[in-house]
Amino acid sequence: MQLDELRRKKIGLKNDFLTGERFLQWGKCFAVGSMSVLDFVTSTSTDTTVERAVDGLYLFTRFPLPGQTKTRLIPALGAVGAADLQRQMTEHLLRRFQGFCPERSLSLDVHFTGGTYEQMSGWLGDEAKLTHQCEGTLGERLTFALQSGFAAGLERIVIVGSDCPDVTEDHIDQAMTLLQSQDVVLGPAVDGGYYLVGLSGLYPALFENIPWSTKRVLETTLEIAHRCGLSVALLNWLSDVDRPEDLPLWNDRKSAYSVGFNSSCHRGL
Repeated sequence: MQLDELRRKKIGLKNDFLTGERFLQWGKCFAVGSMSVLDFVTSTSTDTTVERAVDGLYLFTRFPLPGQTKTRLIPALGAVGAADLQRQMTEHLLRRFQGFCPERSLSLDVHFTGGTYEQMSGWLGDEAKLTHQCEGTLGERLTFALQSGFAAGLERIVIVGSDCPDVTEDHIDQAMTLLQSQDVVLGPAVDGGYYLVGLSGLYPALFENIPWSTKRVLETTLEIAHRCGLSVALLNWLSDVDRPEDLPLWNDRKSAYSVGFNSSCHRGL
């Protein structure tokens, strides 16, 4: 197999155009006649950082609408309290990432669901680069976000959720370094999932037929990677804050969380 063919196999649909049926296949995101992923990236973002950066860091989060987010914590915190926790954890990680991404020439992108662009910019401010997640399962949304990033020219992409307050720049640095020699990097979570996933190419199979929100997410992902012949590196284990029993973790971290977020993030909440 020629080198160019190997590279194309690795990056999957990086240079393909999505039309009609392919759009439905890749996340059921749009009902349009013909549009490339690169066109989508260009049309939905006003930030040109991705044109300069080689690596991307994506923060997956949800607009903190009471009753629609952190639902497993509602019995302990109430709908408003659970939404406020979602808001605090997102701001905590975004501020941390905004502090070091420019120094490392990382393209930082907030991929959101559950709100509009106006609501998100009113919350996180105008400096945050925002991308609306497509419809579909978490696997479909992850796949489409990665597809868009690689089509825009990124070589390595790391995605983290807003559920793990202990993710630091060291984890991101380690993941990006490992992706220079590994296909996949995973940050395993104590609950059986993962708090971070990094890829050096598009491998859609990693996100297909995954029992999301169960203890078998990490195990199933590793099995798929092995069957596909992908090299995988694991970071250290961390805990998510998803259930009432996880709340002491966040309470221990709140002293390091300053209420005054840099942007005018409480507008519209």
